[in-house]
Amino acid sequence: MRILFIGDIVGKPGREQVAQHLPALQREHGVALTIANAENAAAGFGITPSVAEELFGLGIDLLTSGNHVWDKKEVEGFIGGEHRLLRPANYPEDAPGAGVALWERDGLRVGVLNLQGRVFLPTIDCPFRAGDRHLASLREATPLIVVDFHAEATSEKQAFAHYVDGRASAVVGTHTHVQTADEQILPRGTAYITDVGMTGPRHSVIGMAPEDAIRRFLTQMPTRFTVATGAAGIFSAVVLDLDEGTGRARAITRLQR
Repeated sequence: MRILFIGDIVGKPGREQVAQHLPALQREHGVALTIANAENAAAGFGITPSVAEELFGLGIDLLTSGNHVWDKKEVEGFIGGEHRLLRPANYPEDAPGAGVALWERDGLRVGVLNLQGRVFLPTIDCPFRAGDRHLASLREATPLIVVDFHAEATSEKQAFAHYVDGRASAVVGTHTHVQTADEQILPRGTAYITDVGMTGPRHSVIGMAPEDAIRRFLTQMPTRFTVATGAAGIFSAVVLDLDEGTGRARAITRLQR
């Protein structure tokens, strides 16, 4: 089967890119399941119920997130009842929502696990240990498992991918918003990329207005970041080609539009 994983959607420009490119890419690549990281989809920080519904309406099946998932307060009362929107599974159990989903359609079953790294990010529960628990449970239901590993450090992402090689079908890195060129199939069959990239405004600093970022670096003063504007956009994703019987990856292909 083929799965399309869309990189971090940033604000309205990112949602517009999804609307523009997603239908054609789903047809072109024969996509059965579409996943996207949406933690920046609402004005660049967090996600709201209305933005989530908009993205579902555009053809995305599951939304993952990361450290910005709680930036819009209204998500707290929404995420607990919306199984298609995940927060990192290694947040404390008292946090609303879930970090694991089991997607089913036309006889296919795919486990999706959302985890957050700890290097240069809040020190929540260990993603490696949480990964052990959830992968063991998911593998009882299906060999097809995709992990969104939302993390800052390249080393942490790579280490996790090697740690679960052969236990997950794919480990897709998110968070840094710049697509990396290291897509590969690891020795035991897990597809991997350090960062799938960003879907949003092209002429920006990881999605934000360049002048805001420059001011912050020059002055080291608190700065309110706004999503960059302009006609040019970027759509970043990967296509995962997975063996339905074994769960091993046959291919991982970077896309950028």
